[in-house]
Amino acid sequence: MPTVWTIGYEQASMPAFLASLQAAGVELVADVRAVAASRRPGFSISALAANLTEAEIGYRHFRVLGTPPAGRAAARALNLPVLKQIYAGQLELPEAMVASAELADLVHERRVALLCYERDPACCHRTLLREAVLADCEVVDLYP
Repeated sequence: MPTVWTIGYEQASMPAFLASLQAAGVELVADVRAVAASRRPGFSISALAANLTEAEIGYRHFRVLGTPPAGRAAARALNLPVLKQIYAGQLELPEAMVASAELADLVHERRVALLCYERDPACCHRTLLREAVLADCEVVDLYP
């Protein structure tokens, strides 16, 4: 049974984030944020990719597997039923189906961590994604 890791960078420093990934042996970070920008230093797309490359970890942005604006608002309000409904619709988009298949292939070939902002995976769409697309995988949630 393949394993998938998940990680959120909320409250994390870049050194702690990288150390968590390296300790787990992660080979590729699958960024599943719709908007790969961050006010936290080092976590916007270009800086993140550079930091991961320096740590010898691959990077791939799956923008279409991110949460649309209404879903992000629901997550911030901790309205998980609304988040689930909105995100289920997102995953039904043809481009999301293609990206989901690509992600599943990668997870079955390499050690992949799903990345989003939220520290707690129970409050994040990455758990919904994992349950919908990677149900055949064991999960390890990392907390940098």
